[in-house]
Amino acid sequence: MADVELLMPKMGESVIEATIIKWLKNEGDSVAMDEPVLEIATDKVDSEIPSTAAGILVKKLFKEGDIVQVGKAVAVIGNSASGSKESIVTAVPEKKQVIPVITEVKTIQKTVSVIKHIPSVSGRFYSPLVRNIAMKEGVSSAELDTIPGTGKDGRVTKQDILSFLPQKGKGVTSYTSQVSNGTQHQQPVIRAGGGDEIIEMDRMRKLIAEHMVMSKHVSAHVTSFVEADVTNLVLWRERIKKDFEKKEGEKITYTPLFIDAVCRAIRDFPMVNVSVDGSKIIIRKNINIGMATALPSGNLIVPVIRNADRMNLFGLTKAVNDFAGRARTNKLMPDEIQGGTYTISNVGTFGNVMGTPIINQPQVAILALGAIKKKPVVIETPDGDMIAIRHMMFLSHSYDHRVVDGALGGQFVRRVADYLEKFDTNTSL
Repeated sequence: MADVELLMPKMGESVIEATIIKWLKNEGDSVAMDEPVLEIATDKVDSEIPSTAAGILVKKLFKEGDIVQVGKAVAVIGNSASGSKESIVTAVPEKKQVIPVITEVKTIQKTVSVIKHIPSVSGRFYSPLVRNIAMKEGVSSAELDTIPGTGKDGRVTKQDILSFLPQKGKGVTSYTSQVSNGTQHQQPVIRAGGGDEIIEMDRMRKLIAEHMVMSKHVSAHVTSFVEADVTNLVLWRERIKKDFEKKEGEKITYTPLFIDAVCRAIRDFPMVNVSVDGSKIIIRKNINIGMATALPSGNLIVPVIRNADRMNLFGLTKAVNDFAGRARTNKLMPDEIQGGTYTISNVGTFGNVMGTPIINQPQVAILALGAIKKKPVVIETPDGDMIAIRHMMFLSHSYDHRVVDGALGGQFVRRVADYLEKFDTNTSL
């Protein structure tokens, strides 16, 4: 059989490169059709690249840690004795299908050749993605060299340069000073003691840490709390969950109900569905809800349900279950964890009654959902007050006080609680 080039697959409209994090096969190893050959990572998600042919891994074209452009060959599969190559085909992670991308590869290679000629004054390494953003945004090499890198070996990441752009050319305290004063100078010196265990953060944990620290530097965090009576919601779910699981083969959780209430509240208060660009406020047209999902590793990932306000409860349930399932098996595509405009995090899953979540930049608000607990509650009736056992939960709303004042932040979370409390128990799926 002729040799086949295994290409770096296309992983979304906004993803033009990926890092090889691990080779699963060595040169000379036999590989089966659709068998994973290597693991790759973007700045958002990890994936496996399966082989597009059965044969032998003749040659690895890149090492672990190398950054490779989409559409570029990463390995050669075939018989070691064969000399010809078949038409180029692209490996598609997870979906296991073959897609020709010859035209797209030529375009990408042309772009990369231009980017490579942007010199660095200091000799620092910049990925093609960072150089491409710098070129489009008019960031000079000298300015690039002032940006502190939070990536591996101090490299400048996509988020680093995007965070720098609002400060570019302004007569304010530089981004470098803000980050330096906020992280490097205040970082305590840590020494391990006898018997202490030292473990290295995995790649995803490093990204989460960088993103959380960055968010605290960017936004002025404030959190408002509301307690909601969700008895109607609980009783409704208890009544329909067995029939739903029998009919659809999957469970119905509270998450789609929470998302529906959040979407309704965003329609009432659209100024929480915004982003900040310097002194400008961008009001998002679409309502794209991110749902923080815990992974088996203990890390978190946030798949995004786009246009969630246009879905009914059945559609939201299907979307929530699909994303949650694929998140836990590392089968999300990069585009599916981008573009969120508001995020929810269900801390009640871990038995927590409330929390103070950190805003998922570039959003300006995030809602933490506490555990639902039975409590004795005072109920007002025409015949007077009475005490009843009700299902109660806390909603914790963190928001960016630069653009969301306490009145708006508090009214929004109260409105979410109102929609949950007024849930119609006659709702059908």
